[in-house]
Amino acid sequence: MRTHRHSASPYEKSICFSRAVRDGRRIEVSGTAPIGEDGETLDGDAYVQAQRCFLIIKEALAALGGSMSDVIRTRMYLTQRQDWEQVGRAHGDAFEGDGPAATMVVVAGLLDERWRVEIEATAILSADAPPR
Repeated sequence: MRTHRHSASPYEKSICFSRAVRDGRRIEVSGTAPIGEDGETLDGDAYVQAQRCFLIIKEALAALGGSMSDVIRTRMYLTQRQDWEQVGRAHGDAFEGDGPAATMVVVAGLLDERWRVEIEATAILSADAPPR
């Protein structure tokens, strides 16, 4: 059974995507940008924006029965190479102990030019996780 989770992103309806989708024990979290609860882009440096992305990811996982400890892979897209340390610090803050497999890529741009970072995550729930 597949379960979908939505967020405040104004792009979800226009592009037709879900913030996260759970299928069995797997949760895929879409590219997550620093969008506030009001649907507006969060101002701030790359660290602040990455923190917001991880909070949105954490909330989506929780709504689908998961947690950050279930994350096995992250993908971080940066628009400015020099932001790697700030985004990396936010990544480290988001995970305790052994972190997930991770990729950090510098891209030419993201959908909104104010976004300095966009983050995706994949989680695998434990075998005893309740179905949703």
